Amino acid sequence: MNRTELADFLRRGRTRLTPADVGLPPGARRRTPGLRREEVAQLAGMSTDYYTRLEQARGPRPSRQMLAALARSLRLTEDERDHLFHLAGEEAPSRHDRADHVRPGLLLILDRLTDRPAQVVSDSGDILAQNLMAKALSGDVLARPAPERNITWRWFTDPAARELFPPEDHEELGRAQVAHLRATLARRPDDARLASMVRRLRAGSAEFAALWEQHDVEVRRSCEKAFRHPVVGELRLDCEVLLSPDDGQQLIVYSARPGTEAYERLELLRVVGLQDLAPR
Repeated sequence: MNRTELADFLRRGRTRLTPADVGLPPGARRRTPGLRREEVAQLAGMSTDYYTRLEQARGPRPSRQMLAALARSLRLTEDERDHLFHLAGEEAPSRHDRADHVRPGLLLILDRLTDRPAQVVSDSGDILAQNLMAKALSGDVLARPAPERNITWRWFTDPAARELFPPEDHEELGRAQVAHLRATLARRPDDARLASMVRRLRAGSAEFAALWEQHDVEVRRSCEKAFRHPVVGELRLDCEVLLSPDDGQQLIVYSARPGTEAYERLELLRVVGLQDLAPR
């Protein structure tokens, strides 16, 4: 691990970004250009002290998960992400891991969607990036351990994952997730990580196993989806899928038609739901 070069690369990556580049409010007047250390730490889901030590060339060797989070937070290209891994003494991600890297241009679009929830999801169900509105709607998924960022895994292993949705929708949501996962595995039969997740779900969840045996196939597409938010109540939102599954990633945007009750509640979420997420 080259701590000196890693520290310099992180500092330069931080100073070239503005809060608007990553979907954060500008905040107070800044004496130096770029993001603050605490803002990068917040985006990456790590403590400010940990990130500060990395920039001061005295931190411990970051995990691969932490390096991937830093690459997203600093809006690195694939070449820059590989360089970050090399400086930390790690191999560059494999081809399948590269599918989890969100392009900076796509993150820029995500950050500009400040008035509606939006997130980037891989074709295997991993949530790769969220804007602030998505975090206000469904929680900060990226702050959870890696397995819990997968929509399907969490749905069938954690009962709390279903509390965000009306009970009458649970059966169809579960069926659609399994059908989409089966379609994805057929496209990527050599993806060992995806195959392993399916094996573990079949062994650990009788519900998943029964749905898997039905052999339904369905690719995630635009639809209407209801959410139960603890503050603003139920929101029935239009779910738009804006990227082709051929890319391995989908930009999903939730919206409501103006004049509807859902639209008013979404506006309320924008006002009250972001307060706890704003950087201090």
